[in-house]
Amino acid sequence: MTAIIIVSVIFIFLLTAFYAGWRGAPWVPTRKEDVKRFLKLANIKPGQKMYDLGCGDGRLLCAAAKIGAQAYGFEISLPLFIAAHIRRFFQKDKCRIKILYRDFWKINLSDADIVYFFLMPKVYPKLKKKFEKELKSGTIVIAYVWPIKEWIPAKIDTKNHCSNLYLYKV
Repeated sequence: MTAIIIVSVIFIFLLTAFYAGWRGAPWVPTRKEDVKRFLKLANIKPGQKMYDLGCGDGRLLCAAAKIGAQAYGFEISLPLFIAAHIRRFFQKDKCRIKILYRDFWKINLSDADIVYFFLMPKVYPKLKKKFEKELKSGTIVIAYVWPIKEWIPAKIDTKNHCSNLYLYKV
């Protein structure tokens, strides 16, 4: 009986991770150096709302909260959702970090000041429509690795042997 429960729990964990990868992107942790590059590029002001679409283990949320952002992460992979909460637990600024077990496609992003994402380009057309419908003028959108077609970046952060960061202003 115990073995069935353990196997079932493992199956559910793996299923949610697979589903998250299929819905947007597999988990690839943002490197520490790239977190610093994001923070510099985003130029976060205290109190701004930052959304991380598919927040993974929450490292970007924690870094943004340390400099004053109200950091919101959305994750549908159960193992990563739990990992993000564990990381949040050890943060001094945990009151500024919200991690929700939600599909970001079903979240209204209209109150975001900054939106960050690492997703596969196949979902970009749908994502672009969501942004154009929901984001207010002046919202900063930062794409990790691939640019948004038909949008012209305000800045591109490039560094040798690192993935690009593309900053857009809605």
